[in-house]
Amino acid sequence: MNESEISAYLARIGVDRSGDLSPRALQYAHLTTVPFENLSIHLGEPIVLTSEALFGKVVGQRRGGFCYELNGLFAELLTGLGHRVTLLAARVYGGDRLGPLFDHLALRVDLDEPWLVDVGFGDFADAPLRLDERGEQSDGAGVFQIRAADHGDLDVLHNGRPAYRLTERAYELADFVPTAWWQSTSPDSHFTRSAVCSLRTLEGRVTLSGDKLITTSYGERAEKVLAEAELLPAYREHFGVELSRLPVVR
Repeated sequence: MNESEISAYLARIGVDRSGDLSPRALQYAHLTTVPFENLSIHLGEPIVLTSEALFGKVVGQRRGGFCYELNGLFAELLTGLGHRVTLLAARVYGGDRLGPLFDHLALRVDLDEPWLVDVGFGDFADAPLRLDERGEQSDGAGVFQIRAADHGDLDVLHNGRPAYRLTERAYELADFVPTAWWQSTSPDSHFTRSAVCSLRTLEGRVTLSGDKLITTSYGERAEKVLAEAELLPAYREHFGVELSRLPVVR
């Protein structure tokens, strides 16, 4: 990622080039400006995991994406700023069951110690988590814990519930392409079953799931069903996403 792209990306997430460029500051800025969304799947747009395509979507079109897209591009930004970044694969928990490897893409960033950085899991940590810490870690999004799992893997817990199981082996973005394709095309993938757009806010979170607008403010949850004519304005107002047509779940 060249200097002009870095500057454009920082502007996209509202960060001044001369300001705080730590992974901690950048993660929170990213979470509060770039939505977690799967709208491309329901707009008939391909998920392309290349630097050029991801930059064009997230920065150029001011869209969001899901884990492969968001963490894949965020890794490019952090690398461009001089950080040592490793792409890690994870298996997402669905209740007590684990999904397949490459179900999720997360990042390891090595500073004075290794940190888990993740801007692509939706409702997750506001700040990087210490990867070598086994005690509880608290931030504005809850209490997190990383604990040893089978075969040298690591379980990442959010408020006492397992979120995903992380492997510490390094991967390339291209390694996630087959699973990204499955996630965006298979009827068994939860991403193909509904259109979701979600963003961290200063007070909590706002999510548009189908026609339901869900807001959480200081722990208080509210839901509202929107009329079809209200959906495109809602994407624009709450997420900064400009769409010319509505996503259609097939």
